[in-house]
Parts: sequence; structure tokens; C-alpha cells
Amino acid sequence: MNVESRVEDRVRARRAIVAATVGNALEFYDFMVFGFFAIQIGDAFFPSDDDFVRLMSSLATFGIGFVSRPLGAWMIGGYADRHGRRPALTLSMVLMGVAIAVMALMPGYATIGVAAPILVVVARLVQGFAVGGEVGPATAYMMENAADATRGVVVGLQRVSQLVAGTAGAAVGFALSVAMPAEHFAAWGWRIAMLLGVAIVPYAILIRSQLPETNHVVEEPSAATLAPAKGIRPIYVIGPVLIIAGTICSYVVTYLATFGQASLDLTASEALGGQVLGNFVALITCLYGGWASDRYGRRPTLILVIVAQIVLVPVSIAWMVHEPSLLAFLAGSMLLSAATGAFPSPVNTTIIESLPKEQRSRAFALIYSVPVTIFGSTTQMTVTWLIHTTGSQMMVAWYPLAALALALVAALRLRETAPLLRRPDAA
Repeated sequence: MNVESRVEDRVRARRAIVAATVGNALEFYDFMVFGFFAIQIGDAFFPSDDDFVRLMSSLATFGIGFVSRPLGAWMIGGYADRHGRRPALTLSMVLMGVAIAVMALMPGYATIGVAAPILVVVARLVQGFAVGGEVGPATAYMMENAADATRGVVVGLQRVSQLVAGTAGAAVGFALSVAMPAEHFAAWGWRIAMLLGVAIVPYAILIRSQLPETNHVVEEPSAATLAPAKGIRPIYVIGPVLIIAGTICSYVVTYLATFGQASLDLTASEALGGQVLGNFVALITCLYGGWASDRYGRRPTLILVIVAQIVLVPVSIAWMVHEPSLLAFLAGSMLLSAATGAFPSPVNTTIIESLPKEQRSRAFALIYSVPVTIFGSTTQMTVTWLIHTTGSQMMVAWYPLAALALALVAALRLRETAPLLRRPDAA
């Protein structure tokens, strides 16, 4: 292959990575925007005289979206391994578009009664199926287009795109809460945020339909992807433990928008403003985590990040709880986001590098989606219940700390997978 062809291939690969990242961000915006408006959606679809019951009903519906994730991971992930990443990614976006349109346009409980919460749950299940099928093909596609020296950064873009989506959702919510009277924001402001997601779905489908396919490209087997002589791959045990910790911490950060309003008596605009700043900080540290894992290795980077989280999670929450001011909330949100933001890049890259190509989309999707289903669907409800039961707002910190302790043990058992750093016997 001549120099001109190699340059052309790299340019094509970069364009494909950018297109996949943009599409992933659009899909996760549609999925995550629900969480930022949990209080308002609860008022619209789950009427009750008890504020706690309304909030828990809305959070339970948010959690329902995770139940169908493993099924989407299995079916769409397997489809991607057999027939290609591009058609699988396009299919997941179509499903997401239909689901978000239903939720954005559906009348509330006051208009259509019990049909409203039922349809919300169905739409949320479709969203979960789509996102479960998105993660494996999207992450595999990004890695397959990345150079060996930049895999950590490129795979990290999968999480960066989620953070961009979260930042966009929080920013839209913040702008609407400032621009609209409180009663209008509560009644239909959240629908505007969802309709923005509906509007960009056709663009996402278009760019995905034009992605170059990578499924046919033959890869050289490496020590990191060769099956062990006996037993199962260690990554099938270590990977889920790491994903559990990352999931709990991530959804605690997402929960801060609700926590700030429900427990710290902040306004919607103040809480959502903190979410925007936190997501921006996490985006930066996510890129740094990927860069560091490429330069210094996945394992040492991951261990350092986990230790940082163990220190900063309780410090951040304690600051918010014991000095409940806007300044403390904003600063605590940024510290917590900085610590959790650097985690996904080395974790996801390690897992995806440890899987053979013919199983990569489905296997990664399942390793990722099963823990996210269990703990992503329950973290916000669990934290809300713990605070309500114990009366201690510090439960927001103690719950993720338990998961981080297990993650540190798992990380110490990892073997290096970075192509330029791993030992010949690395698995």
C-alpha cells in the first residue's frame, strides 16, 4: 500500500470515527434527557399527592429503560457481528427515534388516564433496547477505525459522546427553566427538550447509513484476544465488576440534578446549571483518561482513577450536604464529575481489546449492558430510598464507595492490553 493510500485510509477512518461519535451522542441525548426532567415527568404521568411517590414513580420509569438493554445487546450486537456495524447502528437509531417521538407527543395522565404511564413505560423499553444494541457496535466500530497508539482516546469518545449528550440535555433544560415561567416549564418545557431529540434523528440516520463498514477487515490475532486454554476469559469476570462501579458513579452524577432540587432546595436552573458544568469537566477528564491509558497503560491509569474517586466522591458530597449553597453544589459537582469522568476510557478500551472480532459487538454489549441494566436502573431509586429511610443525604456517597472498593480489587487483577505496552503473555 503506497503512502497516498495509507493517508486516504486514515482520513476515511477519522471521518468514520467522527460520524459514529456524533450519532452516538444524538442517540444518548434521546435516552438521557428523561433523567433530567424526572420531577416534571412524574407530575405529568404519575399524579399523586405525595411528592416522594411521584418522584419514585418517574425514576422507576427511567429505570425501566434499562430492563430491555441486555436483549438489545444480544440481538443488535449479534446482528452487528454477523452482518456489519453500519446496519446495526442505523437500526438502533431508528428505534430510538420512534420511542422519543412517542414520549414527546403523548398527552399526560390528566388527558388519557392510565394509558399515559403505560405508553411511557413501553416507549422507555424500546429506548432501552435501542441503547443496549448501540453500545457494542459503536464501541467496536470506533476501535476498529483507531490506530493502535490512540485506541484509548478513540474508544473514550464513546463515553465523551454520552457526556456531550448529557451536557446538551442539561443545557437545554437549564435554558428552558430560565426562559419559561415555572408553571410552563413544569407543564411542557420537558417536551420541547425531547422534541429537539426527535428533530435530529433523521440527520443521525443519514450519517449512519453512509458509514464505511469495518466488519469485513481481517485483524491479526493478539495475546489480548486469544482465548485461554482452559476456563473463561478473565475479562468476563473483571469487566462487569468495573462496569458496575462506573455505572453507579455515573448515575450518581446524573442524579445530582434531581438531588439538588429534592434534597438541597436548589431551583431547577441552579441544579441543571451544575449538571452542565460537571459534564463539561467530565468530558475533559474522559479524554485525558483515554490519552493516559495510551501513554502509560490501561491498568495503572485505571487504578489511579479509582483511588481518586474513592477520595473525591465523599469529599464532594459532604461539601454539598454540610454547606448547602449554590457554590458548594457547583464545586462539588465539578469535583465529582472530574473523578468519574476519567474512568470509562481505560475500562472500555481494556474490555474491547480483550475480545476477538467475531464476538466483539455482542460480547462487549453484554458485559456492559447487564451491569448497567441492574445498577443503572436502580441507582437513583436506591439512593433516593436510602436518603428517605435513613435521613442521611451522605448516602449519595456511601453507596458508590462500596462499588469502587470492589472495582479497585478487580483492577489490580487486570493484565495490560494496550498494543504498544502489553507484555507478550498479556491476556
